[in-house]
Parts: sequence; structure tokens; C-alpha cells
Amino acid sequence: MSLLLDNQFQELPADRSIDTKTFLDNVSTLPSFFDCLGSKVFSIIKSDINGNITKIRAVYDQDPAKYVTLQDILETEQETYKAEWPKVGATLALMWLKRGLRFIQVLLQSLADGERDENNPNLIRVNVTKAYEQALKKYHGWIIQKIFHVSRKYMWKKCFASNLLMMLFSCYVSCAIMCCIQTL
Repeated sequence: MSLLLDNQFQELPADRSIDTKTFLDNVSTLPSFFDCLGSKVFSIIKSDINGNITKIRAVYDQDPAKYVTLQDILETEQETYKAEWPKVGATLALMWLKRGLRFIQVLLQSLADGERDENNPNLIRVNVTKAYEQALKKYHGWIIQKIFHVSRKYMWKKCFASNLLMMLFSCYVSCAIMCCIQTL
């Protein structure tokens, strides 16, 4: 519960800019969410999200006064990388982070809506599959899609503690993620 209370997202200002430091501090708390799901398969997603946060933070840490907002990073990289942009640097990391955040949002919303496999009500395979298909699948090649399809057979039992955490986390994070997604 302290995770929720200590890392509250603020409302976006009128210009809808996102403060880089605040954003990084808040999204840095999200990877631990995957620990609650218990499956080693989620370590891949967790690692990817952590890697993207690290790449964005590395750019920010070079010159915090220059990169006050995420938009500052995007504009600087657009000028720097020209034709390669947006498929390089912190911009690419931010795009993948946004996709990861969308995955979390769809997963949590699916759980909050009570969607489940009636034949296996203690599994969250249906929820994870929905999140993957809506948030990540279109960005993955055939091989990664097949790896996901195979790996989902080995994961995702839900338990009372993770359900409770996800329900509490769902209300809080869904609003914050949607603000970020709509702004980016």
C-alpha cells in the first residue's frame, strides 16, 4: 500500500507536458508489479520496462535542466537523429515503455472487469493474452509472437494477494497510465 501512497501521479498541467523526473520516478515503481504475478515469464516484460526506463533516465541525467519534460527529450532527439528518429535513443525507449504501460493497463482493466476463463478461473492467461494482443502483438515479429504463445502455457495462476493488489493498483494506475498514454 505504501507503494501507492508514496508514488502518486500529479495531474498534467494545461500544456499537457510531462515532467521527466516525476515520470521516471513514478514509472520506476511499476516493474515490481510483475513480481506479484509470480511467474518467471513476466521477468522478460519487467526487464524490458526496466531497460527502457534506464535508457530514458540516462538521457535525462546527461542534462536535467535541458530535459525538464519528456517533450524536450523528443524534440532534441528529433533534431539530433533526423532521418533515424523516432527509431533510436530515448525516443524508441519511450515508445516501448508506452507499449509496456499499455500492456499493464489492459491487463489490470481485464482483471478488474472480471474477465476469466470459466474452465480455469484461477488462471489469468485470458487477461494476459488480451493485454498482449491489444498492446504488444502488432509490434512483435512472428518469432516473438510464437514465443509468447508457447510461454503462456507455463504461467499465470492468480492468488488472493495478487488479486487484491491488482484491484487496488488498477484504479490508481489505470488513470495515471491513461493520462501518460494520451499525452505521448
